Amino acid sequence: MKRSILLFWFAVSCAQAQPPNLIRLVRQGQIQPYIMGRAPVSVLGMTAMTGPAENWLIEMHDSFASLDNVDKVLSGVSLPTQDPAAFPDLLAQSRNLVASYRPGMSYRAEEGVQIFPKMRYMDLAIIRIRPGTEADLAKLLKLRSFSLDSINADRPEIVYQVVSGAPAGTYLVLAPMTSLSTLDAARANTPAYAEGAAEAAKKMAADTELVREHVWLRIRPRLSYVSDEFASQDPVFWRSE
Repeated sequence: MKRSILLFWFAVSCAQAQPPNLIRLVRQGQIQPYIMGRAPVSVLGMTAMTGPAENWLIEMHDSFASLDNVDKVLSGVSLPTQDPAAFPDLLAQSRNLVASYRPGMSYRAEEGVQIFPKMRYMDLAIIRIRPGTEADLAKLLKLRSFSLDSINADRPEIVYQVVSGAPAGTYLVLAPMTSLSTLDAARANTPAYAEGAAEAAKKMAADTELVREHVWLRIRPRLSYVSDEFASQDPVFWRSE
């Protein structure tokens, strides 16, 4: 068992250059079951800075088989979860979401996953689109990428499509940040050559998105379960809390 866990963490560290193929987002989750069961998965624990006071966990998986393995572990050691607070309307009926990575919709995703070990905050956008408008969402995200490039914004965005736990057409956009000052750069004035794209993006968003919500999350080491390899990139932060 010990050898298999070591091999798992080695695989995680080797695959770190790419975003996880799947994530499971757990709201009001607890980290103890993962620790007690020595679950073969990395879990980022966060607390909400905005909206209801909640704990959020993100499991990072490479496959559905990984999800299955973790589910078996948790079924044997699960602890009662906290009573859920009043969730935002978009996720009112779900505390657990499984989502698949969409590389074509993402922006500097490989850079984003490299930020994870030094991440202090995450801007999580939850988007639900109108039926049949996925192609328009892809165009919208491309326009947004162009706008971010035009102001030299150091803001990777990793896009996931929810495949279970929410209505069809729900997407998650993960923007890891080493500091909230990252948001200052995003407020820079759009240069003249990119103003047309910015206006087009606003119109397309109005035609495509039914709902968009943002939650700012603070990374909490004591709520997380990460490998020593992951933590070694910032051990003072990950192992001192």
